[in-house]
Amino acid sequence: MNLTDATDLDFALGLADLADSLSMPRFRAIDLLVESKPDLSPVTDADRSVERALRDLISRERPGDSVIGEEFEQTGNSDRTWIIDPIDGTKNFMRGVPVWATLIALRDSAGIGLGVTSCPALGRRWWALRGHGAWLSEGDHVRSLSVSTVSDLSNASMSFSDSRGWSEPALSSVIAATWRQRAYGDFWSHCLVAEGAVDIAAEPTLALYDYAALVPIVVESGGCITDFAGDSLPIHDSTAHPGVLSTNGHLHQSSIKLLNH
Repeated sequence: MNLTDATDLDFALGLADLADSLSMPRFRAIDLLVESKPDLSPVTDADRSVERALRDLISRERPGDSVIGEEFEQTGNSDRTWIIDPIDGTKNFMRGVPVWATLIALRDSAGIGLGVTSCPALGRRWWALRGHGAWLSEGDHVRSLSVSTVSDLSNASMSFSDSRGWSEPALSSVIAATWRQRAYGDFWSHCLVAEGAVDIAAEPTLALYDYAALVPIVVESGGCITDFAGDSLPIHDSTAHPGVLSTNGHLHQSSIKLLNH
């Protein structure tokens, strides 16, 4: 079995460096090209150029590996599959809001072995390798991540993106039960759970490339990440769009009850 190891993590961090070098010059660029995809979601020239460059590098350096990305068709059918969201938070990116990131994951025969979330506009990068913990770099400073110890919903801070896609009882129940709610949104909500800064993060519908990189980051920091029913997230079905719940673990079952209220 060709399982994910430290050399893969080094390669993934190199992919993130490449992505950052391409995305940052296009952030707030006056000639940024924005188009609408068939589902009417926006895509920029940066989304496509980043994913194309990462695919090219993977093809050269890891020719036996497969790739799933947001902007182009899947290539290959290997157990080892790179899962890429070139810019998570495209609407933020196109409006000049610095909350966007490149998400990179590697799935092997045992699951998702690593995840990297790189947010160059905020100067932050999160990563995790299965069995080796989760980490955050801010400039030259690197620290390990650990979820919070909050165990009572009434003391919990919860993050999401916005109210779209939610069933009204579910969102209202979580808001009423928790101490504080903020819409940090997208990848950032779940990374903040891994940091221990937020206790619960939830989104009603996400694609595989939206959450694959987040799974090891949350898990390796000691947290839990599942669908809204508490089941493992689908990591082999790129057509699924489950609700995604991440917590510090202590609040997971109580959060599931609220979401299914």
